[in-house]
This record gives sequence, C-alpha cells and structure tokens, in this order.
Amino acid sequence: MTAVTTGRPDVRRITPADPSAAAELAGVNPGAVLAAIAGGAIATIALWWHDTASIHGLGDWLTNAGRITGLLAGYAMVVLVALMARIPPLERGIGADRLARWHAHGGRYSVSLVVAHGLLIIWGYSVTAHTDVVSQTSTLLVSYPDVLMATVAGLLLLGVGIVSARAARRRMRYETWYYLHFYTYLAIALAFSHQFATGADFMTNAPARLVWAAMYIAVGAAILWYRFAVPLIQASRHQMCVAAVQQEAPGVVSIVVSGRDLDRLRATSGQFFRWRFLTRDLWWAANPYSLSAAPRPNSLRITVKDLGEHSAALRRLRPGTRVVAEGPYGAMTVARRTRRKVLLVAGGIGITPIRALFESLPAEPADITLIYRVRHEADVVFRDELAAIARQRGARLLVVAGRRHDLGWDPLSAEALAAAVPDIGQHDVYICGPEPMTGAVRRALRAARVPRGRVHCESFEF
Repeated sequence: MTAVTTGRPDVRRITPADPSAAAELAGVNPGAVLAAIAGGAIATIALWWHDTASIHGLGDWLTNAGRITGLLAGYAMVVLVALMARIPPLERGIGADRLARWHAHGGRYSVSLVVAHGLLIIWGYSVTAHTDVVSQTSTLLVSYPDVLMATVAGLLLLGVGIVSARAARRRMRYETWYYLHFYTYLAIALAFSHQFATGADFMTNAPARLVWAAMYIAVGAAILWYRFAVPLIQASRHQMCVAAVQQEAPGVVSIVVSGRDLDRLRATSGQFFRWRFLTRDLWWAANPYSLSAAPRPNSLRITVKDLGEHSAALRRLRPGTRVVAEGPYGAMTVARRTRRKVLLVAGGIGITPIRALFESLPAEPADITLIYRVRHEADVVFRDELAAIARQRGARLLVVAGRRHDLGWDPLSAEALAAAVPDIGQHDVYICGPEPMTGAVRRALRAARVPRGRVHCESFEF
C-alpha cells in the first residue's frame, strides 16, 4: 500500500461556489417515482374494471386476462420510455444506473406481458369460438384490424428483450446494443394504433382515448426534446471543441473540451455527459464518460481508458474537433451527501469521477479520505494530481496497488476499510469502479455497518 497523508493545508479551503448548489442538483425522490408508477398501473386496471360489465365462462375469463395484460403492457411501454428519456429531475434524483436497472427489470415484465396478452387473447377467442388455437391465430391475423402490425411489434419487443439479456449483451458492442434498442420505438408506434383499433377499453370510451393518447404524446415529446433538441441547442450555444488530448497512463488519455459559457450547463463533479465527437469515424456514437476534473467556466475534462474501438479511437482526436455533449447526467454528486466526513473509493479507471469529487467536495481538513485500488503501480492515473489535491486540502490519500493473492489480504474488506477509516460509520461513501469491485465494497460496507443510504455509486454497465 502506498499512503499519502498530510497535515493542515497551507492554501485555501474549498467551499461551494453557490450555497444552493446542492439544492439545485436535487431531483425527484425515487420512492415517489415508484409510487407514481404503481398508481398508474392501478389506474390502468381500474379502466378495465370500469369497462367490464360481467364475465361468463372460461373463454371470457381468458379474454379479459388478455385485455388486462395488454393494457398493462401498453402502460409499461410508456414507463420504460420515460425512464430512458433523460429527463433531468429523474437523472439527478434517481441516477442513471438505477434508472437503467429499473428499465431493464421493467423491460422483462413488459415483454412477458406482451407475450401473455397475445397467448391469452388467442386462447380465449378460440375457446369462445369452439375452434383450435392455430385456426384462431390465422383468423385474428387476417380479419382483425392492426393485429398483424401488433404481432410485428410484439416480435420486435421480444427480439430487443433477447439481445438485452446479460449473456447476449456480453457478446456485442455497446453501440450495437444501443442502436438495436431503437426498434423499441417502432414497436411502440405499431402497437399504439392496434390499441385504439381493437382495444375494447378505447373503442367507445373517448375520455380514455384522450388520456391514453396524451400519455404517449407527452413521453414522445420528452424523448424528442431531451434526447434530440436539447443536445443540438447546447451544441449551438456552447460551440464545444477538443482543446487538448493528454496521455495520462498506458492506454489512458484525458480530453480537454473547451467552449463558451459552459458554466450555464450547471455540471458538477461526479456527473457525466454522453459525448459525440464529430469525426468521420465517431460522429454516429454518443458514449458516456465522466468528468475527471471539476468543471471550469470554459472547459471540461474527461479521461478515457482504451477498452474498445470507440475509446481507443479517442487518443487520435485532434485539437479543434467539434464536440456535441449531451448532459450533464448522474446523481453521484454533492447533493447525495448527508455527513460531514466522506470516504471516496475508486478502482481502476473509476478514479475519473472520484478525482473530480476529491478536488471539489466541500470539506474541512482531514474530513475526506480517498482509497484508490489498482492491480499494478503502472495503472495509477493522476498520481501527481491526487497527491497535490491531498496536500492542498489536508485530505488522506491511500493508493493500494497489487493483486489480492500477491498482497495476501483483501484491502477492500470490511476489516481493512474499518482499519483505514476507524469511524467509517460516520462517513458518506462514494464508489466508482468495475462492477465486481463495486459490489464487493458495498457488501463490505454493509458488514462494517455503514447505512445503505450513505453509500453512493453509479455504473455505466449495459
């Protein structure tokens, strides 16, 4: 272990530029969002209840079960798209990684509801008509309006669900997985007309049609505004371009992006942008990279490790390359802080947002500790910068280099963390690193009796 500990700083104490900064970064409460989603699901079931006079026989029961699953599937599609619309209050209050997890779980439920809807409707109709399932399927596809389009929509959603499975994701590039998800929008558009053309709850219920359509239109408008219009407006307003590309370590480069009035973005340490570099090979991809330094009024910095084609190509960027940055996003910020003392834990290239927080989190001397875990000494990024920040702020910096079996102990175990930070239970903890390390640290913190609400982390795993 390499340890850098310092005494009182001989320079300024870092404080927030604006006392209301944390309040401005606060977003909606995750519990309130889940309650709203549940309320919408209950209202959707209430719509079915209102429009259903009575149920008689097996065929009727199956058909109505199909109606319920179809309504819930239509509602779930709206929720899924809203979660990924990059609406700022959701991003700030919930965090990009938690939104992605909710989206993934909701996606599985949605695909299951779509499949159940189709099977139950076919089965119910075949029982009522006293015919077999194959004949009834053919009748529905040929005779009922928009059923064929709805079938295509269901198959598209099923396909997206398959490629989103963990085993499939590991075998494809992020960009491939990302663009395949655009078929979800096509599937929703195809299914929407089917709901109004054949949905018993909408054919004669004008208020329901109005509310349902308004819900889809609102989410569609949010997608168009936050994912397309806002990035273009920001690109025009801030005129960002690459100012410098700096080598930090083997396979690791920092990219400094300059622009006009970047403080108007209200970015803060711990957040990330989705960056689109307008070169012939990179313009089509927008990848997430965290800020690796506290944002400046006219410059932002990211630091990227060569982990794939896109990240490897960034080291060849030239100064003057135009940049479109979508964001800022992320909730791993000062707004999450609840305690005076803070422990920062970084693993590998996960040091990027942690380094920015280490620089800028308001704190008294000795209130901040950074533990930086790497496999080899050569993997340490920002060595001189981190040491300078520690000296300047009177903070503690602990660099742990080496594989666990070579060290002979686990430097991120509950015992090791408690030994390094004896009053760890009185700290907020910010974590960033590879998913296995992040999971291990969270388990160690639980064993060390750190309350779950004081542990903050985000991940770009897809």
